[in-house]
Amino acid sequence: GSVLKLSCKPILLSTQFHKYYYLCIMKSDQLLRCIFPDVLVDYFDVVDIQESVSQVDFWLDERNFMEKSDHKLGTVSSYGFTSERVIQDFPLRGKAVYLHVRRRKWRDSSNGEIFTYSYDDLTAEGSRLSPEFVSFLKE
Repeated sequence: GSVLKLSCKPILLSTQFHKYYYLCIMKSDQLLRCIFPDVLVDYFDVVDIQESVSQVDFWLDERNFMEKSDHKLGTVSSYGFTSERVIQDFPLRGKAVYLHVRRRKWRDSSNGEIFTYSYDDLTAEGSRLSPEFVSFLKE
């Protein structure tokens, strides 16, 4: 799961009429989809967030999702992460945003190959991804 764990809690707003009104905080993935492109929310977990006066830093790790074909092979397993790459994203509330991203590495024990998955179909994202980030995901 991600760092953002939001839930619904009942809040008593009016005792005069003995009515309870329930306010619900957005689910974490809904909130993240307001901030990040879908590809990030679908394939990465936010593992840390740090905010300063001038910037917001998000640490993202690729989820442990194996492609169906690799799962069927039975020889592919997670093999840690690549080195962190820092990518400047679009500003958020007037602050610079930096994404500290680690891609998951995979190892095929049948041939010893170590690889990462590529995200080739990013055209649906349009301008919601910076060119630098698109390049990183296609590597």
